[in-house]
Amino acid sequence: MSNEILLYIGALAILDMFSPAIIGVTVYVLLVGKRKQTQLIMAYLMTVIGFYFCTGVFLMLGLDIIFKPIADVLSSDTAKKFMTIIGAILFIGSWFVPKKKIAESPKPRQFNVSAMIALGISTSLLEVATAIPYFASIGLMISNEFTMYEWLPVLAGYNVMMVAPALVLLLLHILFRRFMQRPLRNLQALFQKNTSSALSWVMFIVGIILLANGSDFG
Repeated sequence: MSNEILLYIGALAILDMFSPAIIGVTVYVLLVGKRKQTQLIMAYLMTVIGFYFCTGVFLMLGLDIIFKPIADVLSSDTAKKFMTIIGAILFIGSWFVPKKKIAESPKPRQFNVSAMIALGISTSLLEVATAIPYFASIGLMISNEFTMYEWLPVLAGYNVMMVAPALVLLLLHILFRRFMQRPLRNLQALFQKNTSSALSWVMFIVGIILLANGSDFG
């Protein structure tokens, strides 16, 4: 496990830190929720972390079982070459993503723990298919042959980083409740404005990271 690969994974985790769904739900509960905001947000965030962590473990174990025999038969560089191809596809494809509005953030129907857990599961199910940085990180760990005792803590750390901005917002709200209303409303408005496509930037950066990792076949 090299420091260079950890830096790549860390950069991908930073991309996932700005999830519109996670931040949007957190901001909405802080602005609208009247009671037990900390409990509600933590229930939501722990559900998201649990979902993505379990998905990551499943993919690490499943893809490793499928891919490793193929890689052993063909060559030790197969995984990195595959990463290079995927990186090139993402890099080129990032220039062709159409401009669009960011969808409105999901909102809980009720302010209770059960509703927040259900929201965490539903938003994770909807977004996991487009979690490009997360899948790229898993691909990097598999292609660089991370052992289980190496990738388990990396996977856990990645998921904690993913919800870190929401945790920071919650902490600031607890400490400075009176002064956080306007910043939270500004943040909510920012995520609802037109964008030149956040997806295109994610594809562009992930493509570069995979190309940089895959180009070293030594």
